[in-house]
Amino acid sequence: MPSTQASPPTRETVHGQLRAAGFQVTPQDHGRFRVQKESCAAEILYRPEGRFELAEGPGYLVGASIARLEDEGYQKFLVGEGVKVPALAEHLHAIHRFSEELKAALGLTSLYNESLGTVSDIYVYDRLRGREKDQV
Repeated sequence: MPSTQASPPTRETVHGQLRAAGFQVTPQDHGRFRVQKESCAAEILYRPEGRFELAEGPGYLVGASIARLEDEGYQKFLVGEGVKVPALAEHLHAIHRFSEELKAALGLTSLYNESLGTVSDIYVYDRLRGREKDQV
């Protein structure tokens, strides 16, 4: 009986899908490729079995690095290599739009809670700092 599963997409097929959706695709080291659109980017790792994983991002570009979004309770920050700047509404909208467009281009599922708005990479709240040291 023939297999009903489609073969996994090749790296070239995925690159073509991303370019057709308006993304710039740039090869990186170690099987990664950078996907960029406007001021946001992500690095994706291609697995030989046809799976893709987010290796870095999605995030806002600060210089050449992809800044991670850090939530400190009272403010969100863009944190990159040697830089930490307050995240503005335009940054959050750009990251959210980029994330949703990237998922659509890759055919990934968009989760409900992520579709509502931007999700931070790091959560750091003042009231939690050092708490793990105090516990016995």
